[in-house]
Amino acid sequence: MRVEKCYFCSSPCYPGHGIVFVRNDSKQFRFCRSKCHRNFNKKRNPRKVAWTKAYRKTRGKEMAVDSTFEFEKRRNRPVKYDRDLMGKTILAMQRVQEIKSKREERFHANRMKDAKVVQKQQARVEIEKSIEILAPAVAKREEVMWNVVDKARERIAARKKVKGQKIATGAKAIDSTMEES
Repeated sequence: MRVEKCYFCSSPCYPGHGIVFVRNDSKQFRFCRSKCHRNFNKKRNPRKVAWTKAYRKTRGKEMAVDSTFEFEKRRNRPVKYDRDLMGKTILAMQRVQEIKSKREERFHANRMKDAKVVQKQQARVEIEKSIEILAPAVAKREEVMWNVVDKARERIAARKKVKGQKIATGAKAIDSTMEES
């Protein structure tokens, strides 16, 4: 069973799924769904269509160069089945997948590092533009916060009083036992 890649969006095409278009020069184009086939027929460039892998790679949203991509290349050399070799291959595939996912996470974290600063700046600009909408809400939120803080202080004071009474009654009980003996 061979899982092919869609020519247009690079997603996997499983056996029995999708469409195969064979050109006059006998080049095969596999498509995972009719959406990709339609866009191919309309002569759209996958690098300019926002939902494709090619678009994401050209815009720097996904890794474009990495040594783990070498493992995904097609190899047409038939290999005689060997149980040990197959086990080692599966373990190696899992290890490569782990490495690839860690590298993708690191790549995403580096890419998003600058985005947080930009998001905060955009949020500040948005708040400054619509401060008159936020002012009543903020004032009310401050009142609620003060009420919560006051109630918490009252509860703490009540607990201290209860503890103080217990300690005082405990001390009286100890004093009375000492006097009896």
